[in-house]
Amino acid sequence: MPVLRHPTQVQRINLPVRSAQIAAETDVLVVGGGPAGIGAALGAAETGVDVILVERYGFLGGNATAALIMPLMSFHTQKKRDEKPGDVSLLPTDQGRGGEPVLAGVVRSFVERLVQGGGAIRPSFKTGYTIPFDPEVFKLTALEMLDEAGVHFLFHSFASDVLVTDQKIKGVVFETKSGPIVIQARVVVDCTGDADIAQLSNAPFEIGREEDRLVQPMTLAFRMTDFNRNAFQEYVKQNPDQWKGVHGLWDLIKQATLKGELKLTREDILFFATPHEKEVSINSTRVIRVLGTDVWDLSYAEYQSRQQMKQLAAFLRKYVPGFEDSYVVQSGVNVGVRETRRIVGEYQLTVDDILQAKKFSDTIARSTYPVDIHNPEGTGTILKRVPDGDFYDIPLRCLIPQRIENLVVAGRCISGTHEAFSSYRVMPVSMATGQAAGVCAALSAKSMKVSPRLIPFQDVQQVLIRQGADLQ
Repeated sequence: MPVLRHPTQVQRINLPVRSAQIAAETDVLVVGGGPAGIGAALGAAETGVDVILVERYGFLGGNATAALIMPLMSFHTQKKRDEKPGDVSLLPTDQGRGGEPVLAGVVRSFVERLVQGGGAIRPSFKTGYTIPFDPEVFKLTALEMLDEAGVHFLFHSFASDVLVTDQKIKGVVFETKSGPIVIQARVVVDCTGDADIAQLSNAPFEIGREEDRLVQPMTLAFRMTDFNRNAFQEYVKQNPDQWKGVHGLWDLIKQATLKGELKLTREDILFFATPHEKEVSINSTRVIRVLGTDVWDLSYAEYQSRQQMKQLAAFLRKYVPGFEDSYVVQSGVNVGVRETRRIVGEYQLTVDDILQAKKFSDTIARSTYPVDIHNPEGTGTILKRVPDGDFYDIPLRCLIPQRIENLVVAGRCISGTHEAFSSYRVMPVSMATGQAAGVCAALSAKSMKVSPRLIPFQDVQQVLIRQGADLQ
């Protein structure tokens, strides 16, 4: 295979000591410009502190825009319903119907701006309470909102090291085209998705399932255009047992597989509607037994997933009515990584907390999204729902890593088990935990000497409520 894999023998050399330019000092440094980073920067900036957000790409959005993970999943209360064959909404109705949002604050204001800008469909019963969005409008909306909030940003900068003294993080080193630079900060918010800053700071973390450390598979998402929705709907009408909401085509997959034209590590085809009538978002590639913090695994996953994309596009055009004239208009800048590190925080959220809709006194965000585990070993997906009409809380303690001060974590890498992670990993929840992390970091920075760990949760909650969060 033409991808450089793990070397069989590892040799190390000593590199010369490098110097780095001190580029800036700030109250709050947010590392990562995905949904969590957007939420953190806006939450911190609204408290009146200086905020710098640093992003490795030249645009914001993280998995929403770089990996084309679409749509934004539901953050509304749900009522379980059985999947109905022949549902061609192309929206995830299989996750239930509900209607009451449990997230507000930055999530609400961001979605509203997306909708007003023509870049998203407002969540409703018709959309299954998900939010189909346009990734290009998403990028611009994030940029404009951060600019309006007074956030400073630096792009094309990859975090490679940290400055730590007496178990207190003082700054982060970034690799750039201008050479290594350092940004010093009173408090750092890790929104890398992979807990990179926490790991570099020697904070404890976990990876994968407890029994074997395997993580959920990676997926390269892509967009196809010139899709004929009416033709596809007619096919489903004639073959109602072959499509349920957003997934299916089982018989066609079997036909193509027997002919050697399709090799999938998942059991069905999954795709979603977008705001554009003739476009769909395909989420059907699956690369297993790879880890997103390993450069060799990432390289292999990029190669393998793009080979799968080629197969899938050809399969759809040849076998599936409505796709005859369609083509891939865009694939992710990088493969979508579902799961890597999870910090060990002051509290670890469990699957029982989710399925029992547990409430916490120090809640900073809520979620209704089900436990959604894509099989780390191949085909199959496990779905377990939150109780009907209810939600679970995410406590502030899940954002506070052990053994390191002046660091807060947000997004998919907060403290929880592998099973719990599969629920809180989705982007609206990441944005909400980001807002809470930003507020906590800002309050700590304002206090000058009080670590985020010691900030009273009531103070964080009060600021979040003033910023429009729904915690009551």
